[in-house]
Amino acid sequence: MDKINPEEAMKELTLMLMYLSRFTGEKDFYNAQYYSTWKGYSFHVINELVDNEYVFDGKHPSRTKSVTFSEKGLAEAQKLLEKYHIDDWKK
Repeated sequence: MDKINPEEAMKELTLMLMYLSRFTGEKDFYNAQYYSTWKGYSFHVINELVDNEYVFDGKHPSRTKSVTFSEKGLAEAQKLLEKYHIDDWKK
């Protein structure tokens, strides 16, 4: 595996940890399932993940303690797990 810079590694590792610690939210208005995770990580990194549309921060970002995964974020996290040879225990 090629080396990556620390900033990119932090984004990848944070996304994977957020994915592995995800929880199922209540079904929304459209009866769709969604996954959330706690924001106990670097806010700078979380903001970049929001900017890349991997997670959504909600209507009141400063008051919420969790973010919700987008389909794009779920797919990217699963791809990263494969890259690092990590099993997803919640499949």
